Amino acid sequence: MRDHTLNPFIKYLGRRFLFLLITYFIALTIVFILPRVIPGNPLASLLSRIFQQGQANPELLRSVERTLMQEFGLGKPWIVQYVEFISRALRGDLGTSISSYPKKTLELIIPVIPWTLALLIPSILIAWIIGNTLGAFAGYRRGSLVDKVALNTSLIIGQIPYYWLGMLLIFLFTVKLKIFPGQGGYTQGTIPHFSINFILDVLSHYILPSLSIIISALGGWAIGTRMLVVNELDSDYVSFSEHLGVKSNTIFGYVFRNSLLPQVTGLALSLGGALGGALITEIIFNYPGTGYLLFRALSTLDYPLIQGIFVILIASIYLANFFVDFVYAIIDPRIRLGQGES
Repeated sequence: MRDHTLNPFIKYLGRRFLFLLITYFIALTIVFILPRVIPGNPLASLLSRIFQQGQANPELLRSVERTLMQEFGLGKPWIVQYVEFISRALRGDLGTSISSYPKKTLELIIPVIPWTLALLIPSILIAWIIGNTLGAFAGYRRGSLVDKVALNTSLIIGQIPYYWLGMLLIFLFTVKLKIFPGQGGYTQGTIPHFSINFILDVLSHYILPSLSIIISALGGWAIGTRMLVVNELDSDYVSFSEHLGVKSNTIFGYVFRNSLLPQVTGLALSLGGALGGALITEIIFNYPGTGYLLFRALSTLDYPLIQGIFVILIASIYLANFFVDFVYAIIDPRIRLGQGES
């Protein structure tokens, strides 16, 4: 008789997908509500710009405000705005920016995404590789001088606020040594183009923000891996391998691989959240990424732009989560066979 029971692997992925879909819907609801509870008029910056340009008298200005309120739907009840926001988000329409009217929010978000990804992905990967390697060696040689130096250094680095580290790097390498520029993604006034000189200019602006992210992150990775390696060393298979006379390098390889699984999860989540940018780092270095764009949107109460950035950011995090669940199901046979979930 044919077995019509659904494959446990498919059931697992289906449940995870449904869970992410529900939480994504809840996240969109929060994204809709949060900007609206911040005091202030979202049209103030746009109306102020129109007024400063001298193109409107007070009566015309009020008329423009009413028109804009109608266009952005801000005069409608919240429930109507909410339904419109959800339906537009599902269709991929993230609306028109208020602060950069009449540009679409996607026209503002898409150009800054490559800057953020180029900054964060290599920095996260470098910090992950160095931090995990350092933590693994320290954990494997626990109690030694190498372990003490690595642990204490990681603890100190891990406690340094990255915004403070960013300012310190600017003071040292920009103000004192004058080696690297400390502001922007490239020299102000330069028109982006493909040439060696422009690439070198971009790289010189890239080093300090990247360095601040790497240094501030690797301490956390190192401490986490050291703890995982120390726990693995107390496992029965390590003791058994030592009694069998297995080479220490081979044991270290097993311990390192087994310790990396939770760190891979952390890496996937960090990469998934990369689209959100390193907000403070991008503000300190005036770096043209999504974090800096979000800061501008929050400071001008640009509802559509705030919502647009978060819609993309949350979707990327949830996709990363789903990818991690998929990889876990592939790696761990207990999950694949439906025995790993309660």
